[in-house]
Amino acid sequence: MSMTLFLCSSPTTPGTDCYVLDLRNHFIDELKISLPEKIRLLFVASSPDEYEKTGMYADGVRQAFETAGFCVEKMTLLDRRNAGKTETLLKEHNTVFLAGGHVPTQNAFFADIDLKGKLSGYNGVIIGCSAGTMNMAEVVYCPPEEPGEASDPDFSRFLPGLGLTRLQVFPHWQYERTLVIDGLRNVEDIALPDSVGHTFYALTDGSYILSRNGKEEIRGEAYRIHNGYITQISAEGETVLPEG
Repeated sequence: MSMTLFLCSSPTTPGTDCYVLDLRNHFIDELKISLPEKIRLLFVASSPDEYEKTGMYADGVRQAFETAGFCVEKMTLLDRRNAGKTETLLKEHNTVFLAGGHVPTQNAFFADIDLKGKLSGYNGVIIGCSAGTMNMAEVVYCPPEEPGEASDPDFSRFLPGLGLTRLQVFPHWQYERTLVIDGLRNVEDIALPDSVGHTFYALTDGSYILSRNGKEEIRGEAYRIHNGYITQISAEGETVLPEG
């Protein structure tokens, strides 16, 4: 048995609170196929030192699964306070949720706790949301997202990730393509030049990449950004294989 991965842009429905799983592209149906009857959920923080904020988000994710009909038998929040128990916690939980948030902050936390090494041989389900999805890659594409990052020559846009997929995901495409940071357009001035020699998969919310039994499929609206060009490769409701 091998791990199953859900690389999501956002697993929640737009226009609702964070407690409703997205119905589009058979997401819940695929979760039902992949998840055990009783879920033991390990929620891995993106901001490991913001306990109250992360706790509220974790509670919302649990509610989202329960509202969709899943039985969450146990949920544990993994942050700075219990980071020394990461290996034990992974053994006790059959599902891992990698939270969304600030990509470099989460990336540094993953490195601090050696999450990559401790996930070696893990046979459960891993669900990534936004930053959590991005940090699942072998090499993470980390575009600037906060003021000052785009103009900082020392800001690292490529980081070592968990190595769970070779795909570099650019989530929230419907929003990111309109974003301007430090006077630079997020797509035209940053992502397109960065894509020379790289391939990014831009997903709109509601779209995701499913990796099961070593096979990766893109579900829903997605775009391929490569060598300075953007190509739509799938639409809502479609399933395609990653290109190149």
